[in-house]
Amino acid sequence: MASISSDSIRNVVFLSHSSAGKTILSEAAIHISGAISRLGTILDGNTVSDHEPEEIKRQSSVQTSIVPCDWKNNKINIIDSPGYSDFRGEVMSALSVADSSILVVSASSGVEVGTIQMWNLSEEQKLPQCIFINKLERENTDFNAVVDEIIEKFGRKCVPIQIPNGAENSFTKAINLLEKNEDSSDQNFIDAKEKLIEVIAETDDDLTLKYLEGEEISSSELLLALKSAVKSRSIIPVLVGSAINEVGVTELLDSIVDLMPSPVESDVRILAEGANDDAVEPKSNILSSFVFKTTADPFVGKLSYVRVYSGVLNSDSSIWNSKQSKNERVGQLYVMVGKEQKPVSELVAGDIGAVAKMASTLTSDTISVKENSIQFKDIFFPEPIHKMAVSPKTKSDLDKITSSLNKIVEEDPSLNLSRNSDTLELLLGGLGDVHIDISLEKIKRKFGVEIESKFPKVAYKETVGNLAKAEYRHKKQSGGHGQFAHVCLEVEPLSRGSGFQFTDKVVGGAVPKEYIPSVEKGCNKAIGNGVISGFPVVDLKVTLYDGSFHPVDSSGICFEIAGEHAFSDCVKQANPVLLEPVMKIAVTVPDLDTGDVISDLNGKRAKILGMEPNGNGTTIINAEAPQAELLRYSMDLRSVTQGRGTFEMEFDHYEDVPAHLFQKLVEQMNENSN
Repeated sequence: MASISSDSIRNVVFLSHSSAGKTILSEAAIHISGAISRLGTILDGNTVSDHEPEEIKRQSSVQTSIVPCDWKNNKINIIDSPGYSDFRGEVMSALSVADSSILVVSASSGVEVGTIQMWNLSEEQKLPQCIFINKLERENTDFNAVVDEIIEKFGRKCVPIQIPNGAENSFTKAINLLEKNEDSSDQNFIDAKEKLIEVIAETDDDLTLKYLEGEEISSSELLLALKSAVKSRSIIPVLVGSAINEVGVTELLDSIVDLMPSPVESDVRILAEGANDDAVEPKSNILSSFVFKTTADPFVGKLSYVRVYSGVLNSDSSIWNSKQSKNERVGQLYVMVGKEQKPVSELVAGDIGAVAKMASTLTSDTISVKENSIQFKDIFFPEPIHKMAVSPKTKSDLDKITSSLNKIVEEDPSLNLSRNSDTLELLLGGLGDVHIDISLEKIKRKFGVEIESKFPKVAYKETVGNLAKAEYRHKKQSGGHGQFAHVCLEVEPLSRGSGFQFTDKVVGGAVPKEYIPSVEKGCNKAIGNGVISGFPVVDLKVTLYDGSFHPVDSSGICFEIAGEHAFSDCVKQANPVLLEPVMKIAVTVPDLDTGDVISDLNGKRAKILGMEPNGNGTTIINAEAPQAELLRYSMDLRSVTQGRGTFEMEFDHYEDVPAHLFQKLVEQMNENSN
């Protein structure tokens, strides 16, 4: 279309459990609208939405795509989001700029775990939404059964506004209950329409009166009241269709235009700069826009996806980044159609597009003008719960690994990059194993850097269980000056968290004062290298109580060597103990899964601290467990709860490794070090 106005735009996000058919539905929508001439398929890997090689390989969406189409003089920005839980960050980005949502439910699978999760996310954002029952062409599908399940899970406000004509292979049409047609005399149609009219009438006082008095309510009145009820979320319309056969897709597009709010009608929360809770409205003629997604490409450069909330964003203009407090230069503007970039001169309020090569701008930044500096609320990205140690595959990748990882984290804020100060490993955190695998594949494809991943090392520590004494005599003669140092040390345990203490009780100058710091240096060296496992020694006190020296052959380096060896001998005699990090974990699971999750945690040497009912059919299980047992917990919990469980985890304290595991762990560590 030549020009658009804000009230003719619809920003709608497609949500679902994985494989419910969002991508094919968006493909069918743009095909029917005339935006594309040929319908792509997942199997052929040629859909507009799933264009990344990683998506084509897995036949599943891994990122949010913008798929716009024109329908009845309106522009619909379809935001196709991933359904797999590892890519929840992409979903949060999509939700942050959508004015409404379409929850896609597979008729063959019904309401699945991901369906409920996506419903909850949409509800949290208070988005008006519709439910689209897809795949009704498949065998053994039952429309009424799926509707009953939807009502059971999401409430009676979910009401069909369409019913299918036929079932399974004979499903050929979505019948609109608000219109008169050849099916109007069918009893199923009559019953469904009567129920719909009753539900709509309950949302409007005037219509309620008409309904009770038996007056006929016109289709236009019903449609107007339904649109208002959808906006207030008092009614969730249920639509039907088959995306693969393009049945019901026209009706879906009609419903998006007729029922879903435009950006002008949508509620947007904006924070005044520096404010905590004060909401302010953007001035309609002054620019305000929000960056909800960033992509990095070695050829195109950085691409910032934006939604304009007020004013007009123009190409080749200067803007103000409110969050970074920096001026930015806007170059070419684009409207994104999957991976295709269509240059445009401007983006009006309500529209979604992209800006290339804004140096300082990141996801969740606000683009405005300095005179009207406002700031949108940041996108809430889930915290990474699965970490892997990453390293370059070859020496040639060494120089580029950090920069490439930083670029992928900038692109996906639900990733996290950190370095473990104890193990010195570089850690990449994500929402699951698939999330990290995909990210590393992207790095290889985009930046030519091959990165290996493995489970991180556990930062064990050593300490002692009791008091012990040892001495070491360093003596060497190789011509000329010899080497001599003799030290006597005592070690004793300290309370957890005390660290390392060194004292001397040498009397009579047995060890000259100038050599005592060298003894301490030797002890520190041994502490850092470990004695039994290669991990640092902590929480002990070392006392230098005696020794001897040679007036000619003694030196600082000699006493350092003697101190290191004496310390090691002391620790070996002092009932050495291996300490392991213990994590505090809070697991949120459906009530029905609590028993299985507790049983699984018990198998991981966990201590259950208690349970807290959430009141929404879920329970929080609080526990402590060794980190070594939780390296795979994101995958284990997904398996135990079929993806319904979530957890948060943080380091709490160090604890003795059980005696029956001590020797086995030490042997494994020594094997790995050789």
